[in-house]
Amino acid sequence: MDSLTFMQDRNNQMQDPILTDEVYSADEIEHVWISSIQLSDFRNYSSLSLRLRDAHVVLSGANGSGKTNLLEAISFLSPGRGLRRVSYPDIARENGPGSWAMASELHGDYGETKLGAGLQPGPNGDLQRRIRVNGANIKSSERLGDHVSILWLTPMMDSLFTGPASERRKWLDRMVLAIDKSHGSRVNAFEKAMRQRNRLLDEAPHETVWLEGIEAQMAEFGVAIATARSELVSLLIQSISHLHSAETAFPMAQVGLNGNLEEKAFLMPAIECEETYREQLVQMRGRDRAAGRTLEGPHRSDLAVNHVGKEMPAAKCSTGEQKALLLGIVLAHAHLVAKRNQKSPIVLLDEVAAHLDETRRLALFDILDRLGCQAWVTGTDDPVFAPLGERAQRFIVDNGQLTPVLSEEGDR
Repeated sequence: MDSLTFMQDRNNQMQDPILTDEVYSADEIEHVWISSIQLSDFRNYSSLSLRLRDAHVVLSGANGSGKTNLLEAISFLSPGRGLRRVSYPDIARENGPGSWAMASELHGDYGETKLGAGLQPGPNGDLQRRIRVNGANIKSSERLGDHVSILWLTPMMDSLFTGPASERRKWLDRMVLAIDKSHGSRVNAFEKAMRQRNRLLDEAPHETVWLEGIEAQMAEFGVAIATARSELVSLLIQSISHLHSAETAFPMAQVGLNGNLEEKAFLMPAIECEETYREQLVQMRGRDRAAGRTLEGPHRSDLAVNHVGKEMPAAKCSTGEQKALLLGIVLAHAHLVAKRNQKSPIVLLDEVAAHLDETRRLALFDILDRLGCQAWVTGTDDPVFAPLGERAQRFIVDNGQLTPVLSEEGDR
């Protein structure tokens, strides 16, 4: 069974009533938006304090001015290493003290929440990672997902369909994480166990008791990962369908999963699937030892995407078509996240909207408005965003400094 047929069959069996409502209805969904942000020694920002109203945010300026850096700061309000996937020390301002901090206030229908992250001196003077919720330190960034979901599309993702499968898996796992905050821990636990097994097969292949324990962990976490991924893709199929039924500004994508474990998880109960995968790992010890890696598991899965209108794989589409497909999937995911979490996500679009014609650009913001999402959008040319009027607050970014763009009425 091919991946797209498999996912369509799965989708037909698990229609989610949450997603069958009016696609753009924001009723009963908490509207969340960033009302302020402060930065200290973050990238090229020595200091920034920004107060915002309930509207989209447009950042315009030359390349290297700091637009993406500000989006990156916001991305640290979600679990993980941000949109550039870097370690905390790499973010500190050049020639700065080595520490950095970002703080924000989120405004929601039920009040305000203060979230922050940074690298700050500890009791012994060493720099330590800090994540805070309402002024209190928390141990895991997973807790951030209780308060807000941050979604993004950046130029780094332009080659997603033509690049290695590992990049598509990371994107898929981040989409899962937005509706299942424990998914990241499961992925990390599986990868840790897999590394232990690979090392043990190489150094002590006769330690069967130890191997059995590790393989049992891999089976448990692996099946949970495969199940979560396939459920996300099935929900995404529904969301894409609903989105496309109301909007035609962006091409419709058909998504599926290429993965033996995902298909097994669909066809059999979880316990049976775990046992089947565990037995497979035992049988493949010799092959895996010879290969120096584990040859079967969720780390080998891939996300398949087709352009429905052209009936061709996304990888064979033009660059412009691939970008439009990506944007459509991100919007469908935003709809899914809002419905599942009952809370609107923040959407970061880096150098995306500026490449659209005016009709598609306005259609993009129409969709975001009806989903109840605050979007942060970057571009090099501010005038192209002028038609947004009061729907957006616009800033010119220059060397880590922000200057507001006055509206024609001069009210800002």
